Formats: sequence, structure tokens, C-alpha cells
Amino acid sequence: MNSRKHHSLVGRNILITGGAGFIGSALIRHLIELGGCRVVNYDKLTYAGNLLSLESIAQDPSYHFIQGDINDGDTLGKALRQYEIDLVIHLAAETHVDRSIEGPRAFIDTNIVGTFELLQQCLQYYRNLPTEMATRFRLHHVSTDEVFGDLGSDEAGYFSEQSPYAPSSPYSASKAAADHLVRAWHRTYGLPVVLSNCSNNYGPYQYPEKLIPVTLLNALQGKSIPIYGDGKQIRDWLYVDDHAHALCQVAARGKLGESYNIGGMNEMTNLEVVGLICELLNQKVTEKPCGISDFRQLIVFVKDRPGHDTRYAIDASKLNHTLGWQPNESFASGLEKTVDWYLTHLDWCHQVASQS
Repeated sequence: MNSRKHHSLVGRNILITGGAGFIGSALIRHLIELGGCRVVNYDKLTYAGNLLSLESIAQDPSYHFIQGDINDGDTLGKALRQYEIDLVIHLAAETHVDRSIEGPRAFIDTNIVGTFELLQQCLQYYRNLPTEMATRFRLHHVSTDEVFGDLGSDEAGYFSEQSPYAPSSPYSASKAAADHLVRAWHRTYGLPVVLSNCSNNYGPYQYPEKLIPVTLLNALQGKSIPIYGDGKQIRDWLYVDDHAHALCQVAARGKLGESYNIGGMNEMTNLEVVGLICELLNQKVTEKPCGISDFRQLIVFVKDRPGHDTRYAIDASKLNHTLGWQPNESFASGLEKTVDWYLTHLDWCHQVASQS
């Protein structure tokens, strides 16, 4: 089957907020590769958003970029009208937990107030659409499994779409608030929305502050590899391209007003993840830094961060059963692809670091 002609977003005009970020850029590359739709990237270009991740598709005539703040209602409204948008995928967000602990205000401003501004602009735009366009319009709000809080140290149990919200950090609290706003605008004003909550993403082009790229880059430079606490915190890992595929399915075919959990079905402790990265680097890097024989020698345990959740795990059965989505990558295959990408794109990492 030619996916370029038969995928479910053919003919759509899609506005992606935060499209220069890690997940947003993966989604845009995927959509442009599929073809058949127009993609508008709306991004402020903060430290974690850069256009280097989109160089491969930047000249495609179906791709357009607008540098804009999610809190700038005038620019948002103009973008919706100018490009006759019939699908919004909302990814613009501050995402790093550590940064939210050190400086929560940016998370409140972007994740809560920014989502409110987007909802207001979408509602005004939706209400003025002709009937045919209004029946096609929808907003897909992309969120995180961290809104559900902590499953505890037991290995039983998973987050489902019915799990109660119990956020632990300023980041997860801001995302939980945004989720509630989106649902409220659907129930109160009739704005057509779908939601998704995903597990930890990893893969190429991830900004080097998250666990996997930090481990990779520190190891290659011979720096210590920090692990919070005892490293036994468990996360479910989702390869970013698998997430992009899932987002397309939810955006196109998800039932209005409902949410969908997206998980990779790959539970690992942080210590296991770091150990696997070191093992791959031991195999692939012949000249090791600082005279070490094993990259695991660089691991150091540091004081745990406040409110650190013990375990997240996603039950993605609703998405599997209703929309037929399954991840393509195992953690082993996805991690090897990620390591190989970073080893051949160190120049990208240096460029991104120099712009932050």
C-alpha cells in the first residue's frame, strides 16, 4: 500500500504548535514524508526548539514555519485563518521536570496560560467556520503520563485513561491543568477535541538534557553519568517515531472528547537504561575517553530530585484495540538506532548546545 496516498490525514491543513521541539519535529518529518497534507509549524524557538531538526524537510512546499508565542493570541488566530487550519496538534510546552522545580513560572505561563490562549483562539475560529469546515475541525492536545503521578514501587498496575490525576512536579501539575482546560472547553463550549497521554519518549534529535542524550554525550566526553537516587525509578519508554505514528492515528480517528494513552510497552529502570547505553557504546566506540575500559565506570549516583516518582507504566490497550496502533520498535532496537544517530550527529548536538 502506498502510505503517501492512503493515510488518514490526506487533504488536511495541520497546525502543529511546538513543531520545532523533539516530538513535534518527529511528527512533522513523518507527516511530510507521508505527503498529501499541508503542515504549519508554530514555534517560539526557545532553548529546546530549533529548526536544525527540520532541515531535511524545510524546503518542502507543503511545510510552512511561523515563529510565534503560544500566548500571542493575535498571531495564533491569524495563522488559523491564513492557512485554513482544520486540525491543530498542540505540542508546545515546557517539558523538563528539573527546570520546573528550579523555575516553575515558565511552565505555568506556557503550559497553562498558553493552552488557554490556544483554546480561546481555536474556539473563536471554529465558531466562524462554514458548516463543512466546522465538521472537519478538531484540536488534538498532547500530554504526558506524569499527570497520573506515581504507581509506586510495585510492578503491578498501569495508568489507564480512567486513572485519577495526581501530579507530583510543577511540570506535571501544569500539564494536568492544561488537560482539564481542554476537556472543559469541549464540554462547556463544544470545541471538538481529542487528548493523548504518552510515556517517556526517546530517539534522534532529543534535546541534550534528558536521561538518554545526557548519558550518551557525557560518556563520549568522559564526564560522569549522573543517576538520581538508586536509579531504580521505572519508566515506560516510547520511541519518538512510534509516538508520531500514534499521534496521527489519534488526531485523525480518535473519538471526540476522549483521551488515549500511548506507551511503548518497554518498562526499564533508569539504571538499566544507562547500563544498556554504556554496553552499546562499549561495542561501538573503539577509542574510549580518559583511559577507561568500560563506560559504566563513569556512572555516579547523585541526590534524588524532590518529588521523584518511582514508577510510570502505560496501558495502551484502548489505542491498540480501537485504532489498531502498535509500536514498531522494541527498546533494544530503538535504543540502538538512537545511539547510532547520536554517534553520527555530534555536530547537531554541538550546534544545539551553542544556541541554548
